[in-house]
Amino acid sequence: MKSIHKIIIILLSAAAITGCKKSFLDRPSNSQISSNNFYKSTSDLRLATASLYGGSEWWQFNNEAWLQIGDVLSGTGSFQYNPDLVQLFTRTITAQNGIVTNGWVGLYNVIGQCNGVINAIQQTASSSISAKDKNAAIGEAKFIRAVAYYHLAVYWGAVPIIEDNSKLIKNPLLNRNIVSDVYKFVANDLTYAANNLPKTDDKGRVTTWSAQGMLGKVYLTMAGLGQSGGQRDQKLLDSAIKYAGNVCKNSGLQLFEQNDPNHQGYYDLFRPVNNDSPESLFSLQWVGGVGYGNGNDLQLYFSPTPAILPEKEGGWEPLAPTYDLYQMYSAKDTVRRKATIMLNGDLYPELDQADGGYKATATGLKKHIIGNEKDNNAPTMDPWSSIEHTMILRLADVYLVYAEAILGNNTTTADGDAIKYFNLVRSRAGVDPVLTLSATTLRTERRVELAFEGQYWIDLVRYSYYDPANAVKFLNDQDVNHGRISFTYDPTTKTATRDTTATPLTLPATISSFTLPIPSSEVTTDPKLAQPPVPYY
Repeated sequence: MKSIHKIIIILLSAAAITGCKKSFLDRPSNSQISSNNFYKSTSDLRLATASLYGGSEWWQFNNEAWLQIGDVLSGTGSFQYNPDLVQLFTRTITAQNGIVTNGWVGLYNVIGQCNGVINAIQQTASSSISAKDKNAAIGEAKFIRAVAYYHLAVYWGAVPIIEDNSKLIKNPLLNRNIVSDVYKFVANDLTYAANNLPKTDDKGRVTTWSAQGMLGKVYLTMAGLGQSGGQRDQKLLDSAIKYAGNVCKNSGLQLFEQNDPNHQGYYDLFRPVNNDSPESLFSLQWVGGVGYGNGNDLQLYFSPTPAILPEKEGGWEPLAPTYDLYQMYSAKDTVRRKATIMLNGDLYPELDQADGGYKATATGLKKHIIGNEKDNNAPTMDPWSSIEHTMILRLADVYLVYAEAILGNNTTTADGDAIKYFNLVRSRAGVDPVLTLSATTLRTERRVELAFEGQYWIDLVRYSYYDPANAVKFLNDQDVNHGRISFTYDPTTKTATRDTTATPLTLPATISSFTLPIPSSEVTTDPKLAQPPVPYY
């Protein structure tokens, strides 16, 4: 089978992927891939949907917003010399924040491209293509569009729903839609995808299991929307259990190297040689040699040093893991810790192999730091083009979603399925199993398992939906306990020390802290965005 990775290379070489837009209201350009004479065969459909998995469509969000919002805003990492990152870390975010703008515009870029593909297939695809193939291609595009809208809803709440780019020509001014309708739209797209995507496909492409896993996560989020006092909508929790549980029990998928006796499966999961493993339910596809604006730049920005990068260039914003995150790792949780954050004295033989490996000299980010072109046998890899595929949804996430949905409105649970799948995540990491689960246990496990994968802020927003008072307190307690702060590590004594005992200069959290401001540039372009949201359905 031809992998989607190879198709992405072809598409990039053919310059079939359009560049980033200045505003989400910009009309997507008419490229070769969306022209009326393109959709003549199933192969054309596959090329069209392959273009939605990476490249310039996802570049802006992947590199300029994903980790910054998901992990810096949530207090997992920081970098004190970038003003936009400092705003996120200290909760002093303005509508002019560049990261916030890049997140908004980047996600709408993705949506615009998905809309173009969906509408072109529906309106211009040859009648010789089977309905099954058309529906599967539309399902791919709807899945990716749903992922983009899900992030918009989590970050900003009420946002405009756009299904047809051409309508923006006649009416470019849009109201926001109420957040419950945005989530309903996401669930509808994912339901279509779940019903029309195959159980298996070429490596890197999404399947029905991808859509059902994402549906479980979306329903878990929706279950808390508008609730309070720690209670969630049981019907929506049941939907989360249904879809996440189906993936857990019936997909035949397993965690990557789940039964490895050395418990290195988690560590190796993030090495490019294992891109698109069966655990990856949806990953952004990246290739080397595509330069600025088309590739994965994460390690270029966030590496602790340029010495281990292609051409020894980068490390401009080395993220410092927080003491709060470090404290989440138990004494046995060494595999996940070393795969995620570096401590002074850690040796990484897979990085800078020509010089015998890299020995860390301070705390820093490890996840997404894959080394140079020689380390990865990827001669075309340049500073702007890491070949690591960005995992947006993976099986371990769905396992934990399933366990949380079963816990639901209970204080604790010893349910057999919840414990089973929760402990599969822990056993892969080499840590002790648990006998009961609580909301705190789940939140901690998700933070450690998914650290620096853009997930923690999503978890905290979900918490704020159904228990706002305690979610606000949870954020403020990070400051009270000096957790939102970097730390040093002494490899001789094996002790971590907070960099300072002073209270970080953060604004006290309120419930409004869980919603990002709409970028000022977008409100200037469309003043209706400042008006109260309206129903979509």
